[in-house]
Amino acid sequence: MLKRTTPLVIAIAGGTGSGKTTVANAILRRVGADHIAYLPHDAYYKDLKDLPPAQRQQLNFDHPNSLETGILVQHLKDLSKLQPIQLPVYDFKTHSRTTRTTPIQPQPVIIVEGILILAIADLRQLFDVKIYVDTDPDIRFIRRLQRDIRERGRTTESVIRQYLTTVRPMHLEFVEPSKRYADVIIPEGGFNTVALDMVVARIESLLL
Repeated sequence: MLKRTTPLVIAIAGGTGSGKTTVANAILRRVGADHIAYLPHDAYYKDLKDLPPAQRQQLNFDHPNSLETGILVQHLKDLSKLQPIQLPVYDFKTHSRTTRTTPIQPQPVIIVEGILILAIADLRQLFDVKIYVDTDPDIRFIRRLQRDIRERGRTTESVIRQYLTTVRPMHLEFVEPSKRYADVIIPEGGFNTVALDMVVARIESLLL
């Protein structure tokens, strides 16, 4: 295991609250976190610090244009050349990029996680394995509501408004159609142990 000369790049996509992070964590745990570089697409949101706070909250954060994907593409190319990167740190409460970064060292496996990563052609061509986590919309919404209130200081009303105005429409326009690019579709995310067993076995075989 771990004899590849270039990193194995794995995409984990799916709608908000689908269980992408749970799947990523399962792979990290079972393949070995010390062998994996983890890059969440959310870290690459555009820095909105120059906009008034009220205007920041009105922007569409579920459209591909809200992210600086070009930086992520370059970071993936750097890691594939065994060069370290500095992962941006984004503050979701203020909708701004912090001055901090997280150093990421090259590893045999790179995991990229995000709702839109299979919808962007420049990213898709860099992935060796493309996973889509498929979960019912009502479950995804409940998870998003709980997360945004608990972790991002949002109100129930603001989460519902954002879901109806941008999250759901963008899911239907970009995220759901990107499912067709997936090599593997995992229903019910991290709770699907059979699918996870198959994915981990496939990753381990590709690392030989």
